Amino acid sequence: MIPFRLWVYLQTTPLFWLTATLAAYIVADRIAAAAGRHPVVNPVAIAIALVGALLMLTGTDYQTYFNGAQFVHFLLGPATVALAVPLYRNLELVSRNLLPMAAALAVGAVTAIVSALVVARALGAPRAVLVSLAPKSVTAGVAMAVSETLGGAPPLTAVLVIATGILGAIMVTPLMNALKIRDYAARGFAVGLASHGIGTARAFAVDPVAGVFAGIAMGLNAVVTPALIPVLLPWLAG
Repeated sequence: MIPFRLWVYLQTTPLFWLTATLAAYIVADRIAAAAGRHPVVNPVAIAIALVGALLMLTGTDYQTYFNGAQFVHFLLGPATVALAVPLYRNLELVSRNLLPMAAALAVGAVTAIVSALVVARALGAPRAVLVSLAPKSVTAGVAMAVSETLGGAPPLTAVLVIATGILGAIMVTPLMNALKIRDYAARGFAVGLASHGIGTARAFAVDPVAGVFAGIAMGLNAVVTPALIPVLLPWLAG
């Protein structure tokens, strides 16, 4: 009875789930470090699995978890703004690549939307799923807002955004190596555009320059994609 009562008490304390989330990520990061930062051993995916397993074992609903761990959600804003620091430090390099970035942004944003919707529609996905899928390559807060506005399912969009980020973070290094792309600016911009914050975190782990350009792509795509989706949806989602 004592362990049960202790667990009931801990569940109600505001910092318990925040502490559990941070502990899960620390463990996941240690595992990733022990694996030599191999792209397959993604700390975000491991942390999600650990926290998810804990929620299932304890029968805790998501809202209870979020109420305790929402400070992490709050920090997403300052963390995104903090990307301006490495951007400022590499301003000269960024300014030399404005035209290539603009071209890559236009092509990449359209491709991310069109490719996903064409495949999903070919497989028979209903319109609500198509709408939820369309903003998968932008950061979760923006993607969920776009999905809700256009009639999608924000929870489904959140899952798709996280899955896209993890897959992008896992695939980017071996894919770029296979394509023999050595320019870290190009590598970073590609993963930031396709895989938002999770991809950007992976880019920073690989190279600082890649991280800078991934952060730029993530920010720009969060502006461009919401403007493109209402234009493309009538053609692609029916």
